[in-house]
Amino acid sequence: MFKLLAKLNKILLPSFTKQQLDLAKAKKWQMAIIGWRYYVTTRALDFKK
Repeated sequence: MFKLLAKLNKILLPSFTKQQLDLAKAKKWQMAIIGWRYYVTTRALDFKK
């Protein structure tokens, strides 16, 4: 399930790394998206073990 979510995140959500967003200046909604992507990515990688 997390693999599918990770693929959807990559397609639907913006990549702040490509935009060179400074985390210290990120807005709350941007931090929420970053946190969500991190959560899903780590879970998807954990299930590959």
